[in-house]
Amino acid sequence: MTQKNGKAVRRSRENTQNKKKRRKKSHFFLNFFIVLLLLGGLGWFASSDFFAIDKISVIHNNNYTKDEIITMSEIKTGRNLFWFYLHKGDVRDAMEGDSYIDNVNVSIKLPGTVLLDVDERAEVAAVPLDDKYILIDNEGYVLRTTDKEPKLTLLVGLTITGMEEGRPLSVEQKSLFAETLSMLNTIESSDLFFKRIDISDVIIKAYIYDKLVCKGTPENILKSMETGNLQIILYDLYKKGISHGTINVGADKVCSFSPKVD
Repeated sequence: MTQKNGKAVRRSRENTQNKKKRRKKSHFFLNFFIVLLLLGGLGWFASSDFFAIDKISVIHNNNYTKDEIITMSEIKTGRNLFWFYLHKGDVRDAMEGDSYIDNVNVSIKLPGTVLLDVDERAEVAAVPLDDKYILIDNEGYVLRTTDKEPKLTLLVGLTITGMEEGRPLSVEQKSLFAETLSMLNTIESSDLFFKRIDISDVIIKAYIYDKLVCKGTPENILKSMETGNLQIILYDLYKKGISHGTINVGADKVCSFSPKVD
């Protein structure tokens, strides 16, 4: 092969490679432009009125009405659903700042519905403080204070060291308070109600009536409720028309009755 022929071959190869590079570059820009158009179209469609919030659903609310929950969430109809979804954490934080709101699950249903699944704290007991009552849930969280005596179990004898709405009530008798709350959690499923529980001592006094009291540790009373022993003796006293006396609950889950009130 002559030198001229060799140069011609190299030029031909270089021209072919350059053409391939130009075609690749042309294809790249074309694909890039198509992707931009698709993304732009998707962005326009997602931000269109088709995905505007037109309905707000609320489920599992008890203490607050649907309208109160929606007002608390600050969600407005007409707002873009996807923009809202990116900021749903702000909605959750704002709502969970309320003492009655334990948890909120925020979700969306296309094309324009926001669903608020609310888990509320419920009032289970009241703790007297001066001339007011602190309402707490089954975990001891402070829900609010009220001037009127509520129709809830009164927990007396506590030494309060701190009280803030939305936070657990702080008391000196921490373990005794926690055990009493566990006992209260069982009351709902045991068909029982205590008007007042005095937890100023390790042996608590749980009043069924003003002059019918159940005495024992919270753990023993809880076990007697779980086995049904306490319910049996209370039903027997009810049939006999007895509403005055003391039910002593021992560690062996045995309940004994005395007509005296300590």
